[in-house]
Amino acid sequence: MDELRRWVPYCGEAPGPEIWLSRWNLDPVLGAGLLLLALALWRVSVGPDLTRSRLLSLRAAWALTVVLYVSPLCALSSAFFTVRVVHHIALVLVMAPLLAFGLAPWLRRLPMSLWSATAVAAVTIWTWHAPAPYAAALSSDGIYALMQFTLLASAVAFWVAVRGAGAVAAMGAILATTVSMGLLGALITFAGRPLYAPHFASALSWGVSPLQDQQLAGILMWAPGSIAYLAAAMWIGWRWMDAERARGWRVEAA
Repeated sequence: MDELRRWVPYCGEAPGPEIWLSRWNLDPVLGAGLLLLALALWRVSVGPDLTRSRLLSLRAAWALTVVLYVSPLCALSSAFFTVRVVHHIALVLVMAPLLAFGLAPWLRRLPMSLWSATAVAAVTIWTWHAPAPYAAALSSDGIYALMQFTLLASAVAFWVAVRGAGAVAAMGAILATTVSMGLLGALITFAGRPLYAPHFASALSWGVSPLQDQQLAGILMWAPGSIAYLAAAMWIGWRWMDAERARGWRVEAA
């Protein structure tokens, strides 16, 4: 039975409350990759394409990678579906925009329209939060890597497309994504039974029922996740209206 299976995802076996703070991920491949990236990011010079703000954005993405995949948060995501959802929200709403901005000169010509990128990002999120694909990702390091890569890559493509679109289209795509994220979060929240078998036993070891863990995860996806997208749409709208006002003032002055 799945409830009794010993799940050992990439971040390691789910820790108990007494040891999770000591559970750092010491994967040598990941460590070597992060070290090489650090050497590159802290030795590279700014230039016409790699401005100081873009370099800082890439460094912030590197630091977030350490938090998500090296720190004890990685192990805790093996114990709780809630923490896994926080992990995924950080990927698509923090790391992806950082990379989309930092790598903009090299990504702005991605061959994907705004609405194609929006659809791909939504399908990717829904797919990996379906119980069967999610369980598969926590059963295999290869599938887990595929889940993380596709979530991040699709979100980067979405934010690159948003950055290159007009204000009205960009706000429309973000609002569509908000609805998609909110609907998924609501379905997870109001499911009548626990759906994510990898966390059944681990949540109970912390004194939390699997259904409570799942409901909190759904609420986080439904509320904070959706609010973050709405905030991005409002920021774009504010900049658009500010630009329109400035244009009107210039016309009147002329």
